[in-house]
Amino acid sequence: MDDILKKYLPDRAVSACLELIQNSGVHLKIVNERVTRHGDYRRMPDGKHQITVNANLNKYRFLITLVHEIAHLVAFEKYGRRIKPHGLEWKHTFQRLMLPFIRPEVFPSKLLPLLAKHFRNPKASSSTDAQLSVALKSFDTQHSDKSYVFELPLGSIFRLYNGKLYKKGKRRVKRYECFEVATGKMYLFQPNAEVELIKC
Repeated sequence: MDDILKKYLPDRAVSACLELIQNSGVHLKIVNERVTRHGDYRRMPDGKHQITVNANLNKYRFLITLVHEIAHLVAFEKYGRRIKPHGLEWKHTFQRLMLPFIRPEVFPSKLLPLLAKHFRNPKASSSTDAQLSVALKSFDTQHSDKSYVFELPLGSIFRLYNGKLYKKGKRRVKRYECFEVATGKMYLFQPNAEVELIKC
């Protein structure tokens, strides 16, 4: 397991992550990319715990995702199954488990202030934190041909992973109004949503 984790995690995070995995008794599966999620946790029918994490994530996003999913298990074990998946109990657990990793030996210095800010009140997904998400993406080894919604000119037509076409509208406080071309229905998009530009 040690050798496998070295491939996916920052060097200085491997032993602590291995300890987390062993202490929580979870089975880790590294899987092919899923567009809608970086990872997930589930309790299997036999009562065992399984975490899956996408293999294509860069080392820093892999680490955050792994600890995020372990925090689900630890929070459920401590507070019971009736808590909200991303409620206060999970947030406090995630903060506590992540804290030892938020240091310059593990993360590049440009990520540290963004991580410190994010973990004051962690979200259900690091992807909803636009600043952190864009900064993490800069460490991807495979650069995609996708664009962020915030980069597109007003009125651009873009395609989402589900194949539907949208037209970019104006920005609200944090998100952008975008209109589905086929129906005219308005949806709010995160600025860092990754989309395929069709026409400016």
